[in-house]
Amino acid sequence: MEKPGKDKWRLLHDLREINRIIEDMGPLQPGMPSPTMLPRDWQLAVLDIKDCFFQIPLHPEDAPRFAFSVPTINREAPMKRYHCKVLPQGLKSCPFICQEYVASLLSLVRAKRKDAIILHYMDDLFVCAPNDSILQHMLDLVVKVLTSAGFQLQEDKVQRMPPWKYLGLRIAARTIVPQKLEIECNPKTLADLHSLCGSLNWVRPWLGLTNEDLDPLFNLLNGEKGLVSPRELTPEAKTAIEKVQKALSERQAHRCEPNIPFQFIVLGKLPHLHGLIFQWIEGQRDSLLIIEWVFLSH
Repeated sequence: MEKPGKDKWRLLHDLREINRIIEDMGPLQPGMPSPTMLPRDWQLAVLDIKDCFFQIPLHPEDAPRFAFSVPTINREAPMKRYHCKVLPQGLKSCPFICQEYVASLLSLVRAKRKDAIILHYMDDLFVCAPNDSILQHMLDLVVKVLTSAGFQLQEDKVQRMPPWKYLGLRIAARTIVPQKLEIECNPKTLADLHSLCGSLNWVRPWLGLTNEDLDPLFNLLNGEKGLVSPRELTPEAKTAIEKVQKALSERQAHRCEPNIPFQFIVLGKLPHLHGLIFQWIEGQRDSLLIIEWVFLSH
């Protein structure tokens, strides 16, 4: 199967029978690590592990269980048999294994330099240090431990200069905003609306979009469940989209100040309560540092 927009192909391997008998390990990380916990003005670098899944070796006793056949053209010869030697894509709990394997390697680096930070999510790495010297040392350690384990880094995706782009966010020396987000202003079907609401749920912690702000949109998810079932925006839903667009252009979150305590405040009125994790720096022009907005489920 050809990858979209690339001159590369992906092997489609039917793993349904194997997946039925593999124990469900579940996600190791409950969510994406927040870059707001990276101290402001610290130096950063973003790394991307190339083909992370395909660099993790299978145990030799398990490898033959992932066998597959490749037919010849016009059946002119017997099919050739192969088996995977590395973690196959589509394997149940593959993300769990990938996270656990890479995390075990990075723990060696963290133990050597406790004055720096490594954020790890799947094949994305964020290395943060108080100065360039420590950052370079951390990068040398990370690259060494990963390449020694057989991993490769995507050189064209290494980022050393601001703004850094990481998991859909645009990170500056002190502030964090979502990368350019295309808002579907006129969803026509339930599928369109699901996509829109999913995007909004993702940016909410950084922009402070409350349940009350978004209720007119999320209420449209009720009704017919077919993905192509029609949807039409109400006047209230159109107003909600306008609020979203304004928040995207005006609001931001902040990288933390490591020497200032975190505070939490509950805002709003029942039943639309929400919270804010923040820091307050006395005597500065911009005293409020927004770390993360917290919301009840819809």
